Amino acid sequence: MQFSGHSKRLILLAEDDIDDQELLENAFSEIDPTWQLVCIPNGRKFIKYLESIEDKELPVLMILDYNIPELTGVEIVEELNDQSRYLGIPKIIWSTSSSPVFKARSIELGVVDYITKPSDLASFLTIAKYMLSFVKEA
Repeated sequence: MQFSGHSKRLILLAEDDIDDQELLENAFSEIDPTWQLVCIPNGRKFIKYLESIEDKELPVLMILDYNIPELTGVEIVEELNDQSRYLGIPKIIWSTSSSPVFKARSIELGVVDYITKPSDLASFLTIAKYMLSFVKEA
């Protein structure tokens, strides 16, 4: 398999729960080991990371925990919506909460979906495949 220098295969994850990070990372690598998952455990650092990379290094998908320190997933989306460079990147909010209010707020902001975090291992694989369905293959 050939790897190119740019990040067509980069998924950016805003998640502060180590277990969720690892389960999702394992699920993506099981689907296709060329996916690169970068985890950032804090909303403010997530924004800083995005601002520090070039356009060609931008992720093809963003997965944002609804409830992470400093900026929530929804607050991150609000900030990113103000900048055109991020508009073409699908964003998914995920949370342990299945709150219809959280979901409605997230969808209102233009995320492609709001997903309740799975509680079992097998579901992580299913959800990871579903998340990848939003990635536009170049």
